[in-house]
Amino acid sequence: MTAQPANSPGTAAGDGIAEGVDAEIFTANQRKPLGRLGLVAAILCIAYTVFHVGVMNGLHDRITDLLGLRSIDLTEPWRYRLIHVGGGLALGFVLFSSTLFSEARPGQADPRRLAAVLPGALAVALAFGQVLLFWITGEAVDQAARPGTAVWTFGVPLVAGVAWLVLLGWVWPDRRRGQFDLADLLLALAAISVAMYLILHAPFLRLRAGTALAKPADMYAALAGTLLILEMTRRLAGLALVVIAAIFVLYAFVGPWLPGILQHRGYTLTRFFSYVYTDQGILGPTTAISSTYIILFVTFAAFLQASRVGEYFVNFAFAVAGGARGGPAKVAIFSSGLMGMINGTSAGNVVSTGSLTIPLMKKVGYRPQTAASVEAAASSGGQILPPIMGAGAFIMSEITGIPYAEIVLAAIIPAVLYFASVYFNVDLTAQKFGMKGLPRSELPRFDRLARQAFLFLPIFILIGALFAGYSVIRAGTYGMAAAAVVSWLTPYRMGPRAILYAFEIAAKMTLQLVAVCAAAGIIVGVIALTGVGTRFSALLLGLADQNQVIALFFAMIVSIILGMGMPTTAAYAVAASVIGPGLVQMGVPALTAHFFIFYYAVMSAITPPVALAAYAGAAIAQSDPMKTSVESFRIGLAAFVVPFMFFSSPALLMDGSWGEILHVVISASLGIYLLSASVQGWFVGLLAWPLRLILLAAALSMISQGWLTDGIGFGTALLVWFYQKRLIKPGSVIRGAD
Repeated sequence: MTAQPANSPGTAAGDGIAEGVDAEIFTANQRKPLGRLGLVAAILCIAYTVFHVGVMNGLHDRITDLLGLRSIDLTEPWRYRLIHVGGGLALGFVLFSSTLFSEARPGQADPRRLAAVLPGALAVALAFGQVLLFWITGEAVDQAARPGTAVWTFGVPLVAGVAWLVLLGWVWPDRRRGQFDLADLLLALAAISVAMYLILHAPFLRLRAGTALAKPADMYAALAGTLLILEMTRRLAGLALVVIAAIFVLYAFVGPWLPGILQHRGYTLTRFFSYVYTDQGILGPTTAISSTYIILFVTFAAFLQASRVGEYFVNFAFAVAGGARGGPAKVAIFSSGLMGMINGTSAGNVVSTGSLTIPLMKKVGYRPQTAASVEAAASSGGQILPPIMGAGAFIMSEITGIPYAEIVLAAIIPAVLYFASVYFNVDLTAQKFGMKGLPRSELPRFDRLARQAFLFLPIFILIGALFAGYSVIRAGTYGMAAAAVVSWLTPYRMGPRAILYAFEIAAKMTLQLVAVCAAAGIIVGVIALTGVGTRFSALLLGLADQNQVIALFFAMIVSIILGMGMPTTAAYAVAASVIGPGLVQMGVPALTAHFFIFYYAVMSAITPPVALAAYAGAAIAQSDPMKTSVESFRIGLAAFVVPFMFFSSPALLMDGSWGEILHVVISASLGIYLLSASVQGWFVGLLAWPLRLILLAAALSMISQGWLTDGIGFGTALLVWFYQKRLIKPGSVIRGAD
């Protein structure tokens, strides 16, 4: 049974409009193990999260003593990341099936399928036995070992068993949702075998991985691990990232036959796979981030969810903005932005908060696709909202070496402009169609919620600790503790049971990011090994002919394409590896270049044709996915303009005098408003297409920055305003609306 706290109905504020927003969300292929199996799954999830939080907070000595591994330093980066990836894969195969469940099917396993599983079971068991023998005896495949050592007792059986079991899961899945699948349990054992082999051989692999000294057993372990990562990514994030990673892997072998900048000398299987499973690839920056910052802040979000503080945030947003015109849409902007900042997944946030806000938006008159689009745009925007930025601030700091505080400060104005744009779009739509807010009687009472404003303390303590100079790990831990403490001032006190539940759901929420970061690491490894990133940067420089604007346009296209179908973390890491060096080489400041890449990687979640956040919203709203993605793109259009704004005006990134910063903020805000009015076709009243195009030109003039262009844009907007005020009457507005 899941270790969920037994909370009574209602919310932390005693108002029920946001009830259920903090409930655990099950995906269509996620198992719901029953009885003791559920308890086992919960214990495994709790152990996974506690291990990470404990090691990050310096409790590794106690953990290694508990595991009987005192002689092995689990905090050593390679070993820690191998446990992170291996444990995440094992948990993922236990909890997520290769197929979608339509219902919980009881019954016994099919004997014929058990017979089909047997060859894979024998192969994986043999490989696990061999690696276990290595650990027991202390013998390993060292430098003096013959090339064929452990190939037929470990390597070949492991790869063959993994391939057989993955294929079996595709063609003959176990559809019993309440039970564990034996084939997937064996894949979990294979993931553990890979991790155990690589952990034991880490000292040797640092010297020989990616060289002619690498052993075939190293290659087989890495190959099996790569197959497991790709299969888990397929189950948790779809095929897009898997296909991209597979193309990059193929590229490592076909390079000698490719033309131009794509050509390279090619690599053997042993050299490539032993290289890609090092800190230059799978164990590199993407996994470093997922094993620290991402799991830390997902756990923080889980504490907010388990203490039902998340419900309070949504209720507070309803109390403030729910009664305004188009109220639920404005609530979605604030609540989804706040929650998206913390949990770091656009599509996941759409599913959680959108299940509440989308039906309410439809209730006050928004079309289904508009409701889904607003939610998708707001949830995606949470990734660019400081101070957490869905862990993006920490990722950027890790990759660039720029201090965290500098990144957060630079992110403030662009994030405000983006959310202001979404707000303007929502408000103008509400004006255009005469929408009202929710009746005050249906909304939470603000006075009651105001008395519980202390529930914002976890966020404030987190931010305060970060700016006070505490490490990210320590600040995140303080935030978790604060969430547990403030819950004792509400009816939903976090006792041991609720804390364990928070650790449990944190592991489940982390698994997708573990898989996609590892898969992104494969791509990063190929880029590093083949040098294609450097050559691509050179091509970018050549095409742009030293024109930074053209280079940034190409960078925008590449970032969006790479980001389609993958979460922000993976999209940014890959795009930064491919095009970041080229932009910096052209003279674009590192902070500007990486912010530019990051914004478009984030916005790929609402960019057709592969817009994961928009598709998630469309599923809830029952709207057309493609039309929803197009409209979410329109609503989030400012995010496609803002990066060019802070490139031309560094003051938007807080790089300038206060006078310059104030000037660009005011002019950019007005430009964003005019852009929203042009997109929505409403300014003072309905806008015909000629006026919309004129207002678009005015918006771009304001956005381009400069006193002359600001004057042109403002003057043009003023002329449109006078024109509409003079000609439009109530009757013509009504007829136009019809």
